[in-house]
Amino acid sequence: MRNKSILPVLLVLVMIFSGCAVKWPWTKKTTMSRVTPDGLYQQAVEYYQDGSYKKSVEIFQRLKEEYPLSKLAILAEMGIADSYFSGKDYFEAELAYREFLNLHPTNENLSYVMYQIGMCHFNQISTIDRDQSETFKALKEFERLTARFPSSKFSFLAEKMIRECKKILGEQEFYVGEFYFNIKQYRAALRRFEKIVRDYANVGLDYKVSYYIIESKRRLAEAEAKNKPEKKK
Repeated sequence: MRNKSILPVLLVLVMIFSGCAVKWPWTKKTTMSRVTPDGLYQQAVEYYQDGSYKKSVEIFQRLKEEYPLSKLAILAEMGIADSYFSGKDYFEAELAYREFLNLHPTNENLSYVMYQIGMCHFNQISTIDRDQSETFKALKEFERLTARFPSSKFSFLAEKMIRECKKILGEQEFYVGEFYFNIKQYRAALRRFEKIVRDYANVGLDYKVSYYIIESKRRLAEAEAKNKPEKKK
């Protein structure tokens, strides 16, 4: 599996995007009561910052259930999703992000949430010799984001991920095409290489794909000429 370095930015960005006036100290623990919405939220944030994602989910969930009308309840919902994501539990993370989308269809952080759904799939992509269903799912989610929020800063990030997904899919097609080429199944190889030209152009594969297309056609022509019966004199 590929190494992914993109992590959630909820704890920085959401406070900016939401316009929330609450300010939290990041470098030390406080003595504020842990049974208030503010106290629970800060406790969950501290667990998150320490990498204790299961505990942060637990406290965010408590805040959400005990104070559903608090202005921090929505942030707690997103905190649950981000905690799962940072803990690499992408299945639960996606469920939590989708629940947020369903419950808050007009929330100003939807572009972020949609981006994270795409990343849940992207982070599960296997090597090019394996099934690429997660790549297709990630591509679909990123394209959905850019179509819905074209001017969002997360759409800008999604555009880069779309190109990366297409490159991975193109690389798999090339991997299979080259295999067919090496076993002299030139017609099957040609179909794969032509699919790359059609569906995955401009992702860094064009030059070598062009070579293999030309070479596949040349060898097909040679084989046809060789097998063509000679005319009787």
